[in-house]
This record gives sequence, C-alpha cells and structure tokens, in this order.
Amino acid sequence: MDGTVTNWAGNITYAAKELHRPGSLTALRALVADSDRVRVLGSGHSFNEIAEPGAEGVLLSLAELPPEVDVDTAARTVRVGGGVRYAELARRVHGEGLALPNMASLPHISVAGSVATGTHGSGVLNGPLSAVVREVELVTADGSTVTIGRDEERFGGAVTALGALGVVTALTLDLEPAFEVEQHVFTELPFQGLDSGTFETVMATAYSVSLFTDWRAPGFRQVWLKRRSDQPLPAFPWAAPATEKMHPVPGMPAVNCTEQFGVPGPWHERLPHFRAEFVPSSGAELQSEYLLPRGHAVEMLHALDAIRETLAPVLQTCEVRTVAGDDQWLSPSYGRDTVAAHFTWVEDTAAVLPVVRRVEEALEPFGARPHWGKVFTLPASALRGLYPRLGDFRALARELDPEGTFANAFVRDVLGDTP
Repeated sequence: MDGTVTNWAGNITYAAKELHRPGSLTALRALVADSDRVRVLGSGHSFNEIAEPGAEGVLLSLAELPPEVDVDTAARTVRVGGGVRYAELARRVHGEGLALPNMASLPHISVAGSVATGTHGSGVLNGPLSAVVREVELVTADGSTVTIGRDEERFGGAVTALGALGVVTALTLDLEPAFEVEQHVFTELPFQGLDSGTFETVMATAYSVSLFTDWRAPGFRQVWLKRRSDQPLPAFPWAAPATEKMHPVPGMPAVNCTEQFGVPGPWHERLPHFRAEFVPSSGAELQSEYLLPRGHAVEMLHALDAIRETLAPVLQTCEVRTVAGDDQWLSPSYGRDTVAAHFTWVEDTAAVLPVVRRVEEALEPFGARPHWGKVFTLPASALRGLYPRLGDFRALARELDPEGTFANAFVRDVLGDTP
C-alpha cells in the first residue's frame, strides 16, 4: 500500500496488502487473474467494510481507467466505465439532450459502486439507480470478461451484487429525453394529521420528495419538492414555503446545495441535493439507512418518534424518501415499493452504534433492510431472512467466482456459504 487509505468519512482504514490503480483493462485483467483476494474501492462513500479486502488482499481502484462515457442517442443508452462518477456522466449525457430519470443526493459517487449497493434517489414512481441498468460487464477471477444483459435470468443478481461477482468495468444504462426541474423547499410539516393516505399524497406531490427532521420534536423541519417542469405542481398546504435557502443539516452552508426557490434548471443540477462543484461536507459524519415496505411508512415514523430522545443527541439529520420496487435480488427495494429512513449521524462510532441498534430494534417488525453501504449492526442471520432470492445469488456467486476471490468478510457474512 502506498500510504494509508481510508473511506470518505475516515471511519474505515483499509488493511489491504496492496493498492493498485490500473490504467488499462489489460492491466486490470492481469492483476485480477494474479490475485487471490480482490475488492474494488469506488468513490469511498460507503461507511462500512464492504470494500475491505483483508490484510492479504488487493484493493483495486478504477480511477485511472479511461473515463468512458459513450452515448448512443438513437438507442437512448449510454455505456459508462466502471470508474466514472455521476457528475461526469450526467454532464456528458445532458450534452447529448438526454437524461437519467433519477439521481442520488450526491453526484460525487461512482456509478458502478452506487448500483452495486442499492443506492437510490427519491420518488414514488422512481426505482433505485440500478433500475436503468440494461447490461453489466464484469472482469471475473480468471481475468476474463462476462457480459450479462437484462434479458438473462441471472441479471437479477448481477447489478446490485456487492462487488461479489467481479470487477464491474462497464454498465449500459437506459436514458430518456432531457428535462428541467424546479426545487421548492418548505418548512415545518407536523406529524399531526399525517396518516397513511396523507403521507402518500405528500410523497406524490412532486417527481421527487424528501422530508428532513432532526427528531428533536415531532414533525419534519424541511420538505424538498423536486418538480419536473413538464409536470404540474399541486398546492402544498401542509407546510410554509422557506424564506431562505436551506441545507438538510442545520448550520451547514446552503451554498453547497442545488438551486432552490423554484428556479428551473437541468435535471442533473436539481435532482441531487448537493452541487457537483462543492464538497457537500467535511466527511465528519456516519450514515445509516433502512428501507421497508411503504405501507408501513406512518408506523415507521411513530416508531422513530417514540425513540427520538435517543436519536437526537447523535443525529445531524434524518431524511425520509420513497423508492419504487425493483427486481434486483439483493436490492433493499426488491419486490416492494419502499419508504427509506436515512440517518446522518455525528462522527462518533462509539456513541452512534448503540443508537443504530436501537433503530434496528424499532424497525424490526416492519422487515427493514439496511442500505449495504451504510453503518448497520444486523447479524447475518437476520439479513438472510430479508432476501427471498439470496439462495439464487449464492448460486450465481459460486458460478462466477467459485474460489471466492471477491468474497471478503462482509460478503461471506451475508451469503453464508461463499468460499
């Protein structure tokens, strides 16, 4: 290793024997074929040991590979290299008059790493970021390339795959015509009167809706509505319009956030919460997220409100969003329309972990699945019970990686029987 390597938040220091940044696919294939254990480090925005290869393994960065973004305007698709981040992809796609249907709150994250961990944006009709993937290209343990398309049965395990099948060197994504978005922010949405029907109405008010609270009192401190300019914006009678530009974390500079007050702009400059040209924060935080069936949304809110005195002291902000169900076997949104509660904690692992466990206890009755790239404490036995296609994924991992080259401790805990 050429120096200490950590994740973005600094809470994980990787113990790999070697760190490699191959500059070509030929070099990458040779490196993988010569290594016993390999894990890929994306943009480093995971908060757990999902990328840890272990002391005898190789940590592989794709940052030096050619940043391929090949747009097919006739087919409305883009082939994107494994090391490309969303900000770069979005600019190139928009330049061709096309768009991704959704983005996560951060445009700084890598495309391959995001879809591998089930990362998502928001919107009652919008699936996770993996929903637009139509083909994935992998370098497997022997250095060969495998391409898996949407028309194959095993595609359901190939995209949100936790890095357990091989090195993702390219993805082909579906696109649509470019569109503009307006962002409107409201403040102080009370819990009073927020039954399941009202919650669904609120979350369907715009193309993408995010609710923020610090759990210091019942209710949401902020509501962010992202309206496509080609769709109507109904009245929002439940909260008052913001009078100043807002940041989801109280006290943080709002200049880092994407434009508000209904100013229209390109999709990729409004769908994320944060501007690509700014670092959204110092990284002095931990994050957790839990995704559960949307029909339990109001029950989830009441369960969290019941423990808010436990949450508030270590919480910077909590965001509630919706995600449409998808068919990726290890997706936290697999098979069910979803509500997600995302927690941005203070940077204090010892203080945060007991609270994370308390959240998991509160949400356990609802079948909450943790985001694969965040901090969670659920045991492997509990995780296995949450994914009905886990056995199929195990079989796919054995097929593509029979010696467990890509199966680190994190993956082995989840899958149970991987080498």
